[in-house]
Amino acid sequence: MKIEILGTGCMKCRRLTKNVEQAVAELGVSADIQKVEDITAIMDRGVMLTPALIVDGELKVSGRVADVAEIKRILTGGA
Repeated sequence: MKIEILGTGCMKCRRLTKNVEQAVAELGVSADIQKVEDITAIMDRGVMLTPALIVDGELKVSGRVADVAEIKRILTGGA
């Protein structure tokens, strides 16, 4: 599973990263977590609002911080 966190490094972006890391740990899944902070790379993905969460190439959350429970639902296919 490839998880990308898009954001410029602001507090919300860091909080989303922490939530993703916690969700992955709690689920015990294997995931390649990457942070994308380059604004051009973010815009190339069509994201206009950060932070954003992309899982396996699909945009799941944009413009807000998803909590751990929501991320776990996304990662297990429940959302």
